[in-house]
Amino acid sequence: MGKQENNKKMFGHGPGRGHGMSMPVEKAKNFKGTLKRLLGYLKYQRVKLMIVVLFTILGTLFTVVAPKILGNATTILYEGYLALRNGVQDPIDFQAIGNVLILLVGLYVISAIFNYIRQYIMVNVTQKTIFNIRQEVSEKLERLPLRYYDAYTHGEILSRVTNDIDNMSNALQQSVTQLISAVITILGVLVMMLSISPLMTLIALVTLPLSVFITKGVAKRSQAYFKSQQKNIGALNGHVEEMYTGHKIVKAFGYEEKAMERFDAINEELYEAGWKAQFISGIIMPMMTFVNNLGYVFVCITGGILMIRNAIKLGDIQAFIQYSRQFSQPIVQTANMANIIQSTIASAERVFELLDEEEEIPDTSIPSQINEPKGNVAFKEVDFGYKKEVPLINNMQLDVHAGQTVAIVGPTGAGKTTLVNLLMRFYELDSGKITVDGTDITKLKRSHLRQLFGMVLQDTWLFNGTIGENIAYGNMDATEQEIIDAAKAAHADHFIRTLPDGYDTILNEEASNISQGQKQLLTIARAILADPAILILDEATSSVDTRTEVYIQKAMQTLMKGRTSFVIAHRLSTIRDADVILVMNEGDIIEKGTHQGLIAQNGFYAELYNSQFMGSKESA
Repeated sequence: MGKQENNKKMFGHGPGRGHGMSMPVEKAKNFKGTLKRLLGYLKYQRVKLMIVVLFTILGTLFTVVAPKILGNATTILYEGYLALRNGVQDPIDFQAIGNVLILLVGLYVISAIFNYIRQYIMVNVTQKTIFNIRQEVSEKLERLPLRYYDAYTHGEILSRVTNDIDNMSNALQQSVTQLISAVITILGVLVMMLSISPLMTLIALVTLPLSVFITKGVAKRSQAYFKSQQKNIGALNGHVEEMYTGHKIVKAFGYEEKAMERFDAINEELYEAGWKAQFISGIIMPMMTFVNNLGYVFVCITGGILMIRNAIKLGDIQAFIQYSRQFSQPIVQTANMANIIQSTIASAERVFELLDEEEEIPDTSIPSQINEPKGNVAFKEVDFGYKKEVPLINNMQLDVHAGQTVAIVGPTGAGKTTLVNLLMRFYELDSGKITVDGTDITKLKRSHLRQLFGMVLQDTWLFNGTIGENIAYGNMDATEQEIIDAAKAAHADHFIRTLPDGYDTILNEEASNISQGQKQLLTIARAILADPAILILDEATSSVDTRTEVYIQKAMQTLMKGRTSFVIAHRLSTIRDADVILVMNEGDIIEKGTHQGLIAQNGFYAELYNSQFMGSKESA
């Protein structure tokens, strides 16, 4: 396990991944269930939503009434024209027409004000809802076990947190108010149409079932493609993130061609899913327009016949034609939003899948506290496997006394890093227990447990910030002098002062503006400043030169004095002075003792040690 972390950035994140570089294929959730769950987040904004609905109703009603009023003006004008032809003097009542036009302008202005306020509130509702979802996702990510991060690439997780949530935000902001407005418009227009002519209303409604059938059929087919599109976006993000994060490894091993082949394959899948999703959902609009035009023709013919028979006024026909357009517009608008809605549901499914992931076991409700940690550690009948059916550690028994230095050695995959992960409770045991100072670690809060440890790993981790901030990461209350003293103890002070801004030098995202060895020195300084009760050193000096390693070993000896230390080592020459050496193989401790004692046994450790010694001797 000691080297497994080196491969994370390129091919996943450690044990139990089992997916290669592709995303796991997961069954899509029910469309209606996902939509219902998504809309459920709006309940927290129900008061504002009620205001939005009220203002939408008022704004829509004014708009709905307008064609009928405008029709009255047309009727007045037409009847006046007929009277003029019959010789009546001044037959057109321009005052009445003027009053109608003034009323119309007032209605449209009031409607615009209501719609403006409605949209303003709805934007606030949408952004607050998305804020809550983002916060829920962020909190969920903190509660997820390490197994989840082992199973998904960074790019896939980031895609769900950023792309999918942004997609939901855009859709909610565009779609919710339009859907509310569409429903109210349909009801209001239907009432007005029935008040003008039930027969013409029936003819206008004949095309409605056909419109619903088209929308439902096309939307159902496009959903699968939108789901595939979002999944492939996540896969593409994951692949690109892996390849560019580990681009040096890609180039060093000549992996460029295979990386491009993999990119092309995912890109091709994304292209296929994308164009099918957009095309299938896009044909809704022209099909709906065709159906509505048929209804429009039938309405016009029927209206003309009724007017000839004096069963309806010209102004009412004009108003009805406007209403028929208004009636079909929200349906067409909803159909045109189908691709947005489908994409939103696909994104929501992926976000909800993350939210539904099994969480790590919560901390105990009444946690214990180790106020004065000494550093006694015990493994009692510990069993563990990254997969239940493939056990790695079996019945491990280990007692480490306070202040002891415990070296853990063994071949790659022996379980060295796994032992440390269990100690830090990054994974849960299958059975048995681990204690610190006699307290079961499951009885402690994870945050408290991990404060007892200081870690220096072979894979350095530094964040975007100053060198001083990175050193102080383990002790945010440290003074400037304490930071400098820690850097001096780690033999990092000299190189820091040679940098243009010294301790204020900003490290970029990958900390690529300093060398790998310098990164390691900073992580060692960070551990020194944290002053923990128990130290974990995983090949802490593997990235520094021989001369620097000598200095660090001296600093480490000072740091480890009086502290329990777990040292994972591949260079066995560095752990000869350890109090206890644990020799692991295939998850079991097969040998235990001091360096001299294990050499005298002439067993597995002696074979490992002699092979390294002979190798160095031959290379010399």
